[in-house]
Amino acid sequence: MRILGITLPENKRMEIALTAIHGIGRARALHILSKAGVDIDIKPKDMSVDQENVLRTIVESFKIEGDLKREVAGNIKRLKDIKTYRGLRHSRHLPVRGQRTKTNSRTVRGNTRKTMGSGRRKEEKK
Repeated sequence: MRILGITLPENKRMEIALTAIHGIGRARALHILSKAGVDIDIKPKDMSVDQENVLRTIVESFKIEGDLKREVAGNIKRLKDIKTYRGLRHSRHLPVRGQRTKTNSRTVRGNTRKTMGSGRRKEEKK
């Protein structure tokens, strides 16, 4: 089943399958399914054509995928342009929401390591 060019996983429950679309999480997926009158536990491969069409019209009424990404990028660009503190943090690739940076903050800086070491460099053998 495809919605707005995104193929939903066939063997997952609809509640989970809808989260494959950017902008739809678990809560919004549950809201969409209850509004469409579709069972949560049904899988995309078992849905009827009528159910698919109802679901598709409801999903298309939300701002998702490309439009949502464009809006978020525009909001960040606006913050950078007016030189707010949050905009500066975005432009410097640092945590925006007040997290500490002495430790942690690896994710946003792109400094992810797979495993923790002792912090010491291994000495060269002589």
